Amino acid sequence: MTKSFRLYIHKGLVASLALVLGGFNFVAAAKQCTVDAFENLQKVGETRLSVWFWDVYDAELRTDTGAFENAEQRALQLSYLRDIQAKDLVETTAEEWQRLGITLSADHEQWLQELREMWPNVTEGDCITLLETEQGHAKFYGPKGELGEIASAQFTDDFLAIWLDENSRFKKERNQLIGVQQ
Repeated sequence: MTKSFRLYIHKGLVASLALVLGGFNFVAAAKQCTVDAFENLQKVGETRLSVWFWDVYDAELRTDTGAFENAEQRALQLSYLRDIQAKDLVETTAEEWQRLGITLSADHEQWLQELREMWPNVTEGDCITLLETEQGHAKFYGPKGELGEIASAQFTDDFLAIWLDENSRFKKERNQLIGVQQ
């Protein structure tokens, strides 16, 4: 067998294993993540984030218009496919902001502290949903209901930039979320 053929087979086996092991989790996560306001918005796109061999989460973006551009209300739902500590989620948020060139101001530090107090540790099958309010604030929901709100449109924009900015770390997944045909 050639090296490229072995790589092709290896990728196929990994993808098949991910579907078998991850398929049930997606269904379970979807059942737990029912926020009425999220369900009332129109789907723009969805994706699965996998890093190396690990599926991390399924993400879905919805807006009031069903389109990424010119939407007045956005919602992002992350359905986790593995256990992650809340402190790691918050730390990754700060790292991604810095990677995007967002300066961590005093406001950002305050928002990170609010997230530390608000977010739970997530286990496989849990979700966190951000729903943008009419004022542009970020209201977070988990499997047990509302987690809290950060009353800042700037926070909402900066937080969603992690997934939606053109300089997002995961370009393919970003494009799938915003509905760009590849």
